[in-house]
Amino acid sequence: MRLSRRGLILGGSALLAGCSSAASTSSLQLAGAVAPNLPTLPDRAAPAAVQIADVGTTIDPHGVVRKDLIERARAAMDVHDHKVSKRDRMYLVDFQKFSGEDRLYEVDLEGGWVTAYRTSHGRGSDPAHSGYAQQFSNRPDSHMSSIGAYATAGASWGSQQGPNVLLDGLEYSNNLARERAIIIHGADYADPAFLARQGKLGRSYGCFSVSHADLIPLRERMGEGRLLFAMT
Repeated sequence: MRLSRRGLILGGSALLAGCSSAASTSSLQLAGAVAPNLPTLPDRAAPAAVQIADVGTTIDPHGVVRKDLIERARAAMDVHDHKVSKRDRMYLVDFQKFSGEDRLYEVDLEGGWVTAYRTSHGRGSDPAHSGYAQQFSNRPDSHMSSIGAYATAGASWGSQQGPNVLLDGLEYSNNLARERAIIIHGADYADPAFLARQGKLGRSYGCFSVSHADLIPLRERMGEGRLLFAMT
């Protein structure tokens, strides 16, 4: 189990094993030199929440994100400046919030606006499937989410989860992210239809799973060297 989740690297970049969940199964696709065409994906039930800052205002002037989360993330950006080289935007995850709520935020550090998305937590973090993450771990095969600072490591393609964004954990609480194949990927159990049926998102094996539609802009914009910071 641990070996299959760590995966293999082809050409130094293609991740061949990703986070998965019992909530959703999908056919495997092998990564090659050229990624296959993506299927046509449904749109979100509603567009992501966007707040626009007026010229000269502070970051997140409408208070979409908890103030302490923004402050902790900006401090982490300075601590890990050797890995977080891009300062135009950052990504925050508020694990205090219910899984059915928007709790993954893209924060524009130049314009001040915030875009909010939904994301899953690990099944080990919520064994009763209450919709709330209650415990966290960096341990392989724990199936728990990990908190702390990550650096985005670019778009990739995995045999289990298809298109994704790689992450490097920067702290003792998440520095096994690559070994655990903790990535950002699309999942049926994070799509609006699943939420409408179940009233909450399904659980991952520790990955930041998002809807298939939301993965498209996130994968394009996250790139390499940007901060993702998750906390409770």
